[in-house]
This record gives sequence, structure tokens and C-alpha cells, in this order.
Amino acid sequence: MIAPMPYKVGIIGAGVIGHFHAEAINAMHGAELVAAYARRDERAQAFAQAHGCSAYSDLGQFLAHEGMDVVTVASVSGAHLAHVEAAAKAGKHIICEKPLEVTTDRIDQMIRICEEAGVMLAGIFPRRFNPSTEIFKKAIENGRLGKVVLVDVAIKWWRSQEYYDSGAWRGTWDLDGGGALMNQSIHTIDLMLHLLGPVKSVRASCGLEAHDGIEVEDVAVAMVEFVSSARGVIQASTACYSNTGLPASIHVCGDKGSIRMCDDKFDLWDLKRSLPRDEEILERFGVGAVQTGAGAADPKAIDFQWHQSNFEDALEALRCGDSPQVDGREARKAVELIEAVYQSAKAGGEKVILSQ
Repeated sequence: MIAPMPYKVGIIGAGVIGHFHAEAINAMHGAELVAAYARRDERAQAFAQAHGCSAYSDLGQFLAHEGMDVVTVASVSGAHLAHVEAAAKAGKHIICEKPLEVTTDRIDQMIRICEEAGVMLAGIFPRRFNPSTEIFKKAIENGRLGKVVLVDVAIKWWRSQEYYDSGAWRGTWDLDGGGALMNQSIHTIDLMLHLLGPVKSVRASCGLEAHDGIEVEDVAVAMVEFVSSARGVIQASTACYSNTGLPASIHVCGDKGSIRMCDDKFDLWDLKRSLPRDEEILERFGVGAVQTGAGAADPKAIDFQWHQSNFEDALEALRCGDSPQVDGREARKAVELIEAVYQSAKAGGEKVILSQ
């Protein structure tokens, strides 16, 4: 049997996230990094030299790179629509970093553009692809927690003032799309939706407490009600200092037990009915296991392997003619909820009903 030819992949964006993309692609079977685009030529050249690919500072020339099949978008969030549109019109399949865009209206445009061009649009939510996430989801679906009643989501992270000052786009509504919720906490918010299904209403409060010169929130609290009737609380911040970084956690409680996952490890597995495999789960994925990088204190500490699994899913779906697990509509859901949180906070905490 002849192995399929690897997909030739290009990257738009040469920042920190672009480097994660490059490391993930270079670690994969079935993919070859061939090109990278950045607006400044010196940045494109440095990126290409680091990762062994061709460099471009002209987007049109980049998209015309011979044989390139797929483009990953790792540019500033508010530039995603323009880059996705250009790539789609050039016939490239697309894997786009979170958030797909800074509003659901812009995401809807992206989805429509890709459908009209006949190309794949996949989003990036790598925490969905951790083995521990799959275990967590199966435990809920198999009724091991009973009726789910309460959910706590906490992303109590720290970002320095220098982090926000490092780019004029950071902390702006137009290009960052929001603060602690839209940029940092969206991964765990997506994970919550993935595990528990849609939210029907939200009340929220947001504030700016520990940073200067930015437009967006560095602290947010939201109370959500799920379609399932479960209730939950989201706490999100980039103003919670820690020397080592606090884990992003999700704690799901039901009338037959509760499970809490911190980053990609379980620190609580308390179920009314235990099973023999529970001991193995905790041995492999409990807090005593090796912890992978989640970027709580330093975004450069994120482990690229999470992205690699996400990319592998998208490319396998493309190879088989299927939809990726995180397609455009799936990636839209977290942005829709975050928009509702912002809407409620701006209205003094009024309840916002989400469309279903």
C-alpha cells in the first residue's frame, strides 16, 4: 500500500503562536511545512530559517507557493477574516487559530467564504484532543456523575503589563476581541461547551483592575445556565499573579459524583460507583503524572503537542473527505458565549439569552 503524499502546509503569522504551529507541523507524519508569511521581511526570514521553510512578506506570493495545500492562520485575531478570505480564494484549506475571529458576524462571513470556495475551515481548540478530555467526556456521557447540576470553570492567570505593551493590538476590541475571556480563557470555555453542551443564558460582570492602557477586561465572572438545566460559574482573569502559574480548571458536579480537571490532569475523581479502570486513569492522568505546558504564567510555555493532535485531526478529516471535529461552526460556539458575557457585563449584569 502506497502511503499518501504529505500535505504541504504554509503558516500565516510569525509570532509566538506561529512557532507553535511550525513545531507541531514539523513533528507530524503526513504534513510538510513549506512556507511562512509575515508582513515584515526580516521576521519572515528569521522564522523560515528557524523552521526550514520558504519565507514571504507578500501574501499573494505566499499563497502562490507551488503545491501548497493547507494554510494555518496564526496572525492577530482581528486579521483572521482577511487572511482566511485570501487563502480560501486561492483554493487553500484552512486551519485557523482561536478565536476564529473577534465577533460571530465575522466568523459567519468566514464560514460562508470557505463554503463558497469549497475549502475546509477548521478551528484550533487543542485541549479537546487531550486523552484526559476524552475520558472526562465519556464519564459524563456514560452517566458516571449522574445528573450534572453544577460546573465551575476557573482561569486565574497572570499577564504582565509588558505583555500587553508588547503589541499595539493586544488588549484592543478591534484586534484582540476582548481580554481574559476572549484571548486566554476561550480554550477552557470551549472545553466546558464540549463537555456539557450549549448554554441558554448568562449574567456577567467584567472589569479592568491590574493593567493600564488597554480597552478590555482583565477580570470577569459569569453565571451560566445550560440547556440541560445545569448551572455554572466562569471565573477568568489575567490579573491573578503566581510565580509558577495557576492551572486552568473545570469542575463538574453531579448527584453521583464529581470530577475536576486542572489543565490536562485530574486532581479530583470522586464517584459514587468506582470501576477497576479508575485506578489506571488516575495513575496515567492524575496530578502525579507529568504535567504538560498550558501557558498559565507564560504563553511561550504552551506545549505544541496539543496543537499537533488538533492539526492531525483536521488533516485526517481532509484526507477522508469528512468534517474536522472543530469545524467553523463548532469553533464559533465559544465566541458566541463570550459575546453574550460581554453583552451582559455592559448592561450591568442583565440576563442575556443565547440563540439555540
